[in-house]
Amino acid sequence: MIPQVKKSSNYVLCYTRMPQEDIIYSKKLAYSMHLAYSEDGKYFRDLNHNSGILFAKATNNENGTLNAKCLKSPYVFYMTEGIFGVLAVRIEADGGNDQQSKGKVLLFTSLDLLQYKEVGLIDLKGDVYVNDVFCKYDEDKEAYVISWSDDQGNYYKNYIADITSLTCASVMEKTEPFVVETVHAGIEGVVPRNVISVSQEVAHRLVCKLTVPINIKIEVLKSVVVMSEEELKTVKATAIYSDGTTDSKLVDWDTSGIEWNKPGRYIATGTVHQDHYVFPIAINRADPCIAKWNGKYYFIATNDADNNHTLYMREADTIPGLVKAEELLILDSSTYDGIGGLLWAPEFHIVEGNLYIFHAATSGEFLYEESHVMKLREGGKPMCRQDWSRPQRVVKKDGTNLCEAGETISLDMTNFEINGEYYVAWSQRQFMPVDLGAWVYIAKVDIKEPWKLTTDPVLLTKPDYGWANNHTFVDEGPFALIRNGKLFLTFSSAAVDATYVVGLLTADIDANLLNPESWTKTNYPLLTSRSMPGEYGPGHNAYVIDDNGTVWNTYHARPGVEGPRSSGIRRVHFDIDGYPVLDLSEYKDLDKRLAKVTIDVIVN
Repeated sequence: MIPQVKKSSNYVLCYTRMPQEDIIYSKKLAYSMHLAYSEDGKYFRDLNHNSGILFAKATNNENGTLNAKCLKSPYVFYMTEGIFGVLAVRIEADGGNDQQSKGKVLLFTSLDLLQYKEVGLIDLKGDVYVNDVFCKYDEDKEAYVISWSDDQGNYYKNYIADITSLTCASVMEKTEPFVVETVHAGIEGVVPRNVISVSQEVAHRLVCKLTVPINIKIEVLKSVVVMSEEELKTVKATAIYSDGTTDSKLVDWDTSGIEWNKPGRYIATGTVHQDHYVFPIAINRADPCIAKWNGKYYFIATNDADNNHTLYMREADTIPGLVKAEELLILDSSTYDGIGGLLWAPEFHIVEGNLYIFHAATSGEFLYEESHVMKLREGGKPMCRQDWSRPQRVVKKDGTNLCEAGETISLDMTNFEINGEYYVAWSQRQFMPVDLGAWVYIAKVDIKEPWKLTTDPVLLTKPDYGWANNHTFVDEGPFALIRNGKLFLTFSSAAVDATYVVGLLTADIDANLLNPESWTKTNYPLLTSRSMPGEYGPGHNAYVIDDNGTVWNTYHARPGVEGPRSSGIRRVHFDIDGYPVLDLSEYKDLDKRLAKVTIDVIVN
């Protein structure tokens, strides 16, 4: 039986889009399933910045390379199990017919229209290309009816009792033309498909997960008993957002009317504090990373101003202080033999109380780029270049180099600790004998010498979605954020132009992180050029937690489609499931009209 959705005013439209200019919204992005929401079934608002939610996976060739795929004509329906199904026509990345999909349609399943499983191609027993598809369940026949048309305008149908079996469809029958009922939604570039009624719970999750929350209320305690000004400074405000989530914020309290040596009741006013960062905070600085070490904050990034031949650092007492802090040279491409240009993606990591910089460097040409690690000597000063060791090249557990020089490169290595064990994740790209694109791997490392792997590398992700193979097949720049029992590993994909994006892998912290099955990859990217006006190609991000427990995301983007890669910083919010939100702008984070607060202060 198909579940009956209670009468509700919650509707979801699935659609694809018309492609725009290749650098703005290419076919690989437009030919994916998008979603829009409506409370009346007539007026729909796009979700996820009018960007794709569901993408077809690339297929694998025998030599390991990938064939990018897209989809068209998606159709959402209810399955007998009470979950959602999606049928779509798989096509080539340029929109042409996919030879492997001839006479077949692609099936996905989903519990919530947010995360999808690609089940595979259903064989419709036809030697023609499918152009359109429609599906419903026939309770009398106890089977799904898949109605479809070919590219010549002929219409057919098949019956299949177990739709996930993929191969059990009946012989196709010619039938009368069908029309997929849809709406003419006023959404940019929309190619509308069907509308489905969903429960209040499903609708709520879709809207909360796929729209950016907005600060709607600020709450503070009505009164507080304190003994000093310093004690009052610890009293925070709670920001409440449109999705029901909250964030604790500092308040800049005005205590000029309080006599601290005279017990009594006073009224204090304050302004909710918000650090202000104008993008960009550093021009020609890509792959930025901030860390706290011995009471100071440090900033480091790839230097695009000199074609990646130097690494400079900044030091300050606070994160805002880093914006205008002096830069000092830490490493260049002429100090050591074998450490040449293309000094890429430096990251600070603390391992067993020691400070390290993980970065990539080359002994010569691009094809010799490899991951390296430098260590700050005991008692050393981070801003003194002489206090850093010579970079050590990362090696496998048998002591051999991580990659074969001149054939495979490694870069963007990151480090994190879970349950007392240290892991690294990095991007690796084989160029010889064929270019496989960049894939992300994980392994454990030696605590004392974190440039030495102690386990074999395990593949975590490769660029199999259209947003990850846009202009080039790349997954790179992993960085870990651990929160509430979850490990969030963000990574960057596509070319380092305006098509660059940030994707997400998630695992439970108690899971076997060296088992790929422990990880879930979100179908769509968290951060794209559509996320923040004026910021193009956002990616290669890293996280830092300040003294107040606030999580900040450092990243690079371009101030204009052709602008230089430049660093930015923004607070990380957490959604209804505790997952990171990377596109919460300052004005949505705090409504300035709500920032003034008052509290009764009882001086004891």
